[in-house]
Amino acid sequence: MKAVLCKAYGPPESLVLEETASLRPAEGQVVIAVKAAGVNFPDLLMIQNKYQFRPPLPFSPGGEVAGTVKELGANVANVKVGDRVIASTGFGGFAEEALAPAARCIAFPANMDFVEASAFVMTYGTSHHALKDRADLKAGETLLVLGAAGGVGLAAVEIGKVMGARVVAAASTQEKVDLCIKRGADAGIVYPTGALDRDAQKKLTDDFKKVLGGDGAHVIYDGVGGDYAEPALRSIAWEGRYLVVGFPAGIPSIPLNLTLLKGCQIVGVFWGAFTAREPRRNQENLAELMTWVSEGKLKPYVSKSYPFSKAAEALNEMAARRVMGKIVLIPG
Repeated sequence: MKAVLCKAYGPPESLVLEETASLRPAEGQVVIAVKAAGVNFPDLLMIQNKYQFRPPLPFSPGGEVAGTVKELGANVANVKVGDRVIASTGFGGFAEEALAPAARCIAFPANMDFVEASAFVMTYGTSHHALKDRADLKAGETLLVLGAAGGVGLAAVEIGKVMGARVVAAASTQEKVDLCIKRGADAGIVYPTGALDRDAQKKLTDDFKKVLGGDGAHVIYDGVGGDYAEPALRSIAWEGRYLVVGFPAGIPSIPLNLTLLKGCQIVGVFWGAFTAREPRRNQENLAELMTWVSEGKLKPYVSKSYPFSKAAEALNEMAARRVMGKIVLIPG
């Protein structure tokens, strides 16, 4: 089988596409014939040795795949050969075959194709856990989403609307904001790019408050970090919940006196750890998400598909923050 391999840590250009041996499942595992693999920010960090989880070299990146079950290991009863599944693999997904624990294989509705399925679990799972479990988002509340046109951001926009919130999408271009509004956001704001000085941060706070209206945002979903975090926090409502999701713009420093003045919470979101620590609750969450998919309430937005041979190009698009929605890799 062909696989995209990281043989030495480095930029996306260091990846190679090679022929490797076919996989065999251990007990409790399945081999999946990969039809599509989602591209996510952790894939980029992993090949640069900047991620908290470090698989041994050489490895294939790719933490989520969609395909058909090809072979079963011993003591697997929840899936059978030929089943269409989404699987969370952690790594190994950028290949024609992938290994996954059978417990992490999820059937998906007939109204979802392989490309959409490969772009679903990590982003929608993260955003659903964030809004439901960590923020306890309620109908009628206002949700501000930073980085709203990215994978997790757009998922948060859609899930927020399903949960009954008023959603304000913040992104770096008008094109991205327009996409969010097409996908359900009630309003949007374009924020500046690059480093923000104190004057620019103050103006951004004012812009957030103007668009949010009322008391501000009851929940802030921050998948960006950097200089955008403090202006967003200053626009939070009394007893609001600030969700820490990711840091592509850098890890921010937050004046903690703001939490006292706003009576608010800063809440970490680590979906990967949640899935390991509370697998039953995670399965319940995924079942709810799949119900929403089957009802037509959620539909992943895939802006582009790349062949395995262009994995470096796909990851560089991710690094440059030019991706809207999700991008995926497909064999061939």
